[in-house]
Amino acid sequence: MSSTLKTSDPLRKIVTGLLLFAAVSFVAVLGYIAHGWELDDAIYMVIITIFGVGYGEVQPIESTGLRGLTIAVIVAGYGAVIYTVGGFMQMLVDGEINKALGARRMTREISSLDGHTIICGFGRMGTILARELQTAGKPFVIIDNSEDRMQTAQDLGYLVLQGDASDEHLLSLAQIEKASVLASVLSEDATNVFVTITAREMNPSITIIARGENPRTERKLLGCGADQVVLPTAIGASRVAQLILRPTAENLLGDIASKRHVSDELREVGLQFEEVPVLPSSPLAGKTLNEIEVRGNHGFLIVGIRHEDGRALLNPPSDTVLDPGDIVVILGHHDDLPQVARKFTRPVETIKYRGAST
Repeated sequence: MSSTLKTSDPLRKIVTGLLLFAAVSFVAVLGYIAHGWELDDAIYMVIITIFGVGYGEVQPIESTGLRGLTIAVIVAGYGAVIYTVGGFMQMLVDGEINKALGARRMTREISSLDGHTIICGFGRMGTILARELQTAGKPFVIIDNSEDRMQTAQDLGYLVLQGDASDEHLLSLAQIEKASVLASVLSEDATNVFVTITAREMNPSITIIARGENPRTERKLLGCGADQVVLPTAIGASRVAQLILRPTAENLLGDIASKRHVSDELREVGLQFEEVPVLPSSPLAGKTLNEIEVRGNHGFLIVGIRHEDGRALLNPPSDTVLDPGDIVVILGHHDDLPQVARKFTRPVETIKYRGAST
């Protein structure tokens, strides 16, 4: 609220000064006309009097009334002009002072950071990353060479440094020696490579996460010192493929997979979601979940069930009955899922086991 008042004060002075100047000029013109002057002579006299041009009077000013009017025009006119110019000057000075103070405050806050994250690039990925870190309460500073993007980030209250993210001086200002993570999410792979090389030289212990558009760049980024490489195109394509190949699993777990990126994290440790139908001939049809036995080392977790009528059940209880036509969403190791899926879909067989039929 105070900043709004400070911004509006100079503008109010400018408007007030202009109105005062117009009022003084109007009254002065009327005054000269009242003393028998023509309109054009009166306007001319007011202008040269207020702005001190120094030309001679249009008509001799001999009467006391005319002299008093001229003196009043000089004093009031100068006052109005000075007041208006003062508003302009205050607007300029306040803007520069606020800008300088803001830059000094930001520099001071950045210099006090420790264990923070440096985000190189404030494009689409950088914007999302900054928002997530702010929500989590993690300190960070943004580096980007775009003035417009930096102004947007600054308006959001972020700490920013404008310039080339691969510049050593700029990274030093970002306190890279004390930072714990550097995320280079610029749109050009070559720039991310340069940033990675520079950052690794300046801080050998920092964790570097780099973005790569071309899959072939991943090996180069890792070789230059990146700890992790994110390929947005590959992740997006994988997500689309999951929606095409396993729509039921993705729909049931859409909130988790899309908002928390659990699917990608699970794949890194060898786990994935799979959906399997319960066929009418399956030995599991008509049984409850607690009756299902998984023999050997093939463990899995039933995450959700979509019934034939379209009803979805997330985290089903153990007494849920599997009906023919149900689609079961399971979570397991990717090497074990094919065998687990066969358990749900294989037909009922008569098996001889130690002389007994089952």
